[in-house]
Amino acid sequence: MTDGHALPRRGPALTIAQVAERTGLSPDTLRYYERAGLIERVGRTAGNQRRYAAADLAWLEFLLRLRETGMSISDMQHYARLRAIGAATIPDRLAMLREHQAGLNERIRSLRRNAAALDDKIKHYETLLGQQPETEQP
Repeated sequence: MTDGHALPRRGPALTIAQVAERTGLSPDTLRYYERAGLIERVGRTAGNQRRYAAADLAWLEFLLRLRETGMSISDMQHYARLRAIGAATIPDRLAMLREHQAGLNERIRSLRRNAAALDDKIKHYETLLGQQPETEQP
């Protein structure tokens, strides 16, 4: 997965509606992401309508992965600021991602433990139900 830097900004420009459809984000959320500094100011037409490039879409997809894995908006903003500065911040971005990944891995381990406990409880109840005498149907 790329963070958008490896992709060219040229190519077919997408409208905010097209990007909303592709990402599942609402146009309002896309505008918020721009105001909040999560995405750089996107290109505009002569009529001031947003036009998103392939690099914008790739970056949005990466942001969605960060969000879906539980990264806070403030951490995402910090990462976006580092990204905007450029290559000099690669060590800082790598450290952020490693730290986030470690937390995510711990949450996954916790979820697996909780899922196993639920499995055990379900088996226990199924066993109890299997030991109950059948009731006769009239």
